Amino acid sequence: MRAEDDEKERTVYESTTEQEDVGLKPTINLFGGVMVIVGCIIGSGIFISPKGVHENTHSVGWSIVIWIICGLFSTVGAYCYAELGTFIRTSGGDYAYVLAAFGPLMGFLRMWIECIVVRPCTITVVAITFATYILQPFYPHCPQPFFAKMMLAVGCIVLLAQVNCYSIKLVTRVQNVFTLAKLAALILIIVTGLILIIYGDPYRDSFENAFDIPKITVGQIALAFYSGLWAFNGWNYLNFITEELINPTKNLPRAIAISCTICTVVYCLANIAFYAGTSPDELLESKAIAVTFADKYYGFMAWIMPVLVAFSCFGTVNGVMLTSSRLFFVAGRNQHMPTVLSYVNPYWETPIPAVLFTTVLSMLYLLLSDNIYTLINYVQIVNWLAIGIATAGLLWLRVKQPPSKYPRPLQVNLFWPILFLIGCAFLVIFPIIQAPLDTAIGIGIMLSGLPAYFLCVYWQGKFKFIDDLMDDLTIFTQKLLLVIPVEKKE
Repeated sequence: MRAEDDEKERTVYESTTEQEDVGLKPTINLFGGVMVIVGCIIGSGIFISPKGVHENTHSVGWSIVIWIICGLFSTVGAYCYAELGTFIRTSGGDYAYVLAAFGPLMGFLRMWIECIVVRPCTITVVAITFATYILQPFYPHCPQPFFAKMMLAVGCIVLLAQVNCYSIKLVTRVQNVFTLAKLAALILIIVTGLILIIYGDPYRDSFENAFDIPKITVGQIALAFYSGLWAFNGWNYLNFITEELINPTKNLPRAIAISCTICTVVYCLANIAFYAGTSPDELLESKAIAVTFADKYYGFMAWIMPVLVAFSCFGTVNGVMLTSSRLFFVAGRNQHMPTVLSYVNPYWETPIPAVLFTTVLSMLYLLLSDNIYTLINYVQIVNWLAIGIATAGLLWLRVKQPPSKYPRPLQVNLFWPILFLIGCAFLVIFPIIQAPLDTAIGIGIMLSGLPAYFLCVYWQGKFKFIDDLMDDLTIFTQKLLLVIPVEKKE
């Protein structure tokens, strides 16, 4: 009976693979691509970062300028990534580009810091923020129960893991709905702010002498940029799912241009609205300016703002989980992580092992929730270093694979990657001077990938017990999740 069952199961798999190629399918259109980028960029950052920008500039006008520059800088970076994404049309984003330009070791280290720390930490932080805001209307004047907050964060992660396992189409629908919800929240704030400005005094007081030159240091300017750029984090996330984007040659650069423009305009108008509705002192005292703004102007309907912010965070968790799982998927396919992470369920056409691995890591970081923000701060410099290396990869690929022999669907003027590299250098060098210990810890976390690389990649096959363990794990995972290897197209 067992042999017959195995034969039936084999027949089902063979018939599935004969009918169509097994793997990730291009199902995300231009609108969906824009929603992925906007949904990943607009999370909790715009509701928190205005305080960080203003307290370091001490100027309303120059704070708005910082926001505009951050948007333009992110757009330049995204433009450079558009060339990489249309030339190297595999999922994986930075990891795939560094791997192609500088080889397996550099690619592995880029993947290591992103997979092991940055992505799961980001999911955990945003899930905790989701839980905090969803509980806000129920505990307006007292501390929130820790257990309730943690359970809501767990529920958010688990629910979205199920969605990501079940269907990429369902994932994009969830992303579209919650991205529109977060845009609705910001549009509500913007419209309110414009009405206040039109009304006149005292709502224009914050803009008097807005561009007086403040007495600030270079260090404060850098910190202001860090706060603003944190709110724009996510501009390169669509590059991680290139294989699932319909006609990426056209839709990737279009989605990047549209989404970066939307986010920059919305962020600037939202900050103008915050300054119209609250004084700079109120902004600095507030822990979440959007909630303070709603409490001041929306009366008994003020509860709608923390709910909309929670929706914003929910959509961000969905987008980060989608793109993160594809990073694990590509790393598994390149044998830089367990190969089973690159296996796909042939019926749902989703990389279930990669999604679940992302989920498990994120849940583990919930246990470190008290220290997780510190951990993310440690790796921020490494993150910008890696983005700079990926951009340098664009320049190196121009030499290694010149456009005369390897035409690019999109070829950016070299002025832009050079300009972006200068900005990345500023964001990397400054923290080395200002906070050398934190920088050393971040680089130490990245270099912890070296023993993992040599043990599991470079010396692969030399430790039989590891190979046997991974084979057993692969077979167990295949049986448990009904997943099979992706068929490589010739």
